Amino acid sequence: MEVWKTLLNLFPEEWQAPLLQSPTYILEQVQELRIRQGQPILAYGTFGERVLTTTGLQQEWTHTMIATAHGVRHMLATISQSSIYALETELRCGYVTIAGGHRIGLAGRAVVENGRVRTLKYISGFNIRVAREVKGCGLQILPLLFAEEGELCSTLLIAPPQGGKTTLLRDLVRNLSWGQNCPRAYKITVVDERSELAACYQGVPQLDVGPRTDVLDACPKAEGMMMALRALSPEVLVTDEIGRREDAEAIEEALHCGVTVLATAHGSSWDELLKRPALKDLLLRGSFTRFILLSSRAGPGTIEAVLDAKRQKVGR
Repeated sequence: MEVWKTLLNLFPEEWQAPLLQSPTYILEQVQELRIRQGQPILAYGTFGERVLTTTGLQQEWTHTMIATAHGVRHMLATISQSSIYALETELRCGYVTIAGGHRIGLAGRAVVENGRVRTLKYISGFNIRVAREVKGCGLQILPLLFAEEGELCSTLLIAPPQGGKTTLLRDLVRNLSWGQNCPRAYKITVVDERSELAACYQGVPQLDVGPRTDVLDACPKAEGMMMALRALSPEVLVTDEIGRREDAEAIEEALHCGVTVLATAHGSSWDELLKRPALKDLLLRGSFTRFILLSSRAGPGTIEAVLDAKRQKVGR
């Protein structure tokens, strides 16, 4: 319930009381809240979909709470601290990270200049991604990421959307940074383009990524990896959701510099990744020597297998 201390302040008072009427176990499982002006307020989590009603988050669409124009204006004023111009950079990216590390996606009308989005206006929709840590979820699997000679393997976590890969990657980073359940501690740089891994707020990580971890927040992956190699001397370079050719090129450069890379990619199978040209090259060149396959079969973060470079199961 700790996360709701921050989240509740985003909403007008008429939404707060119904939310707090929801069962505690439901609130603790909420992963996303979606608010669209003129529409019911929806929550998503391991329970599926629920709608906000006058008696809390329910399955039945009766007595639903509607996101009014007043409520949307209240949220925007709270998020921007009553200065929408202060959010110009965030509006260009389409999301804002607030205290607690929660990320809020924004929907509205794009203002385009020279073919690129300059900002958003007439904002009428919000997608709140609730930031939560699951400390310890990577402890058991961490020893499988080391080769027989004790060297940490470059590892790719593969999962469909909301499959738990970012949560697991964060815990692996934290444990490596502390030196927990592994041979020693490592110097790490996280290139956190979408502000999800460390969930920085005003440059300070809101989630625990360990004492030996530097974070390049809201920094493009490929550029951030090069910055890290030039200036931060990491032993381990970490980034989330690779997929572009420039990402692959930066990873190859890091590996040639003797740096271990941990990354994630969207996908539900090996064959699916091979259909993406940039990832196909990385896979076929053997850039990664460990692969963690995740699913939501038994809840987000279900570990289906850990594979080596030859796609053979490791341990377990």
